[in-house]
Amino acid sequence: MLSEKSRPVIEATLPLVGSRIGEITADFYSRLFAAHPELLDGLFSRSNQWSGDQQRALAGSIAAFATHLVNNPGTLPEKVLARIAHKHASLGIAEEQYAVVYEHLFAAIAADLADVITPEIAEAWTEVYWLMADALIKLEKDLYAAQANTKMWMPWRVVSKEAAGRDSMTFTLEPADDTPVTEAKPGQYVSVKVTLPDGLRQVRQYSLSGDTGTSRIFTTKLNDGGEVSTALHTAVEPGDILDISNPYGEITLKDGDGPVVLASAGIGCTPTASILRSLAEADTERQVLVLHAERSIDSWALSGQMREDAAKIDAKLTLWLETPHAGANEGFMSLREVDLPADASLYLCGPLPFMKKIRDEAIEAGIPSTRIHYEVFGPDVWLAN
Repeated sequence: MLSEKSRPVIEATLPLVGSRIGEITADFYSRLFAAHPELLDGLFSRSNQWSGDQQRALAGSIAAFATHLVNNPGTLPEKVLARIAHKHASLGIAEEQYAVVYEHLFAAIAADLADVITPEIAEAWTEVYWLMADALIKLEKDLYAAQANTKMWMPWRVVSKEAAGRDSMTFTLEPADDTPVTEAKPGQYVSVKVTLPDGLRQVRQYSLSGDTGTSRIFTTKLNDGGEVSTALHTAVEPGDILDISNPYGEITLKDGDGPVVLASAGIGCTPTASILRSLAEADTERQVLVLHAERSIDSWALSGQMREDAAKIDAKLTLWLETPHAGANEGFMSLREVDLPADASLYLCGPLPFMKKIRDEAIEAGIPSTRIHYEVFGPDVWLAN
């Protein structure tokens, strides 16, 4: 809980810090990597630094956390923290690294706000940082302890690499050693580490798109701005060994017998396809609606799998395509075109603008926000709303 001493200081300075947090986080990362260049090797994404995604993610999470503390005294933003903790655990973030981040983040804050910062302001924002850090450290320790092993990275052998729609590939991997395997839950993801041509190791998270027993199946879309996906598509072949993390991600199918709506766009279909596969394998009697949006029919990476699983359980599948195709709606997905069950739970994954639009439409249609679950691979700047 934020102390009564710090709360008015944070409330008063939040607009200023919020307006400067983008510049502060950019300076922070420059300072961090100048002092610890090794963090770019196998931990932080070089592509996300180039694009600014990492800076926006940090800025968004700090702003969301501080805003919550001011508006909701005595509580923590559990959903935001859980999402960050799962991402951190999938990268192997350690407790001692929070002190390193604090050192360089607050040096950046002091430099940017040099004309206005006082010891009182610095103390209050230090409290905010450590409230967030301590909550994440606890969550991450619990996540690590829940795994079937104590390793961060394990060797997995690629047993197949198959085209999945235009510009996408599905990789199937099996364990390459005898490390105990944590059974993944439908909707979870793993981190995949590859070595790039210049020798630098880079990591990216991919949702598991198929069976989740002792195999790991994930589908990637070739992305000119993504170094890991490019390496997987162009340089990795069956028989190769990849370093894979344990599975993480809190957006998994919840128990119950109510209706399920799976809404996705583009390669965001991977976690929803995994959830759909689990429902099909369980021969569920739940009402299931599958909603998917794509640019064109041949871009739909998991078309065959999702159609087959939907048919098995008599799920209604509705498709939106930007390029007209028989049997599909033309244009962009809208829940206003769908007869949503009143007591449905919605699982959502895709680009951030798509998810915000569909989430807003779902709430407008009467689905409570507590029954809307979404996976975010990018800056969570809208999650405080």
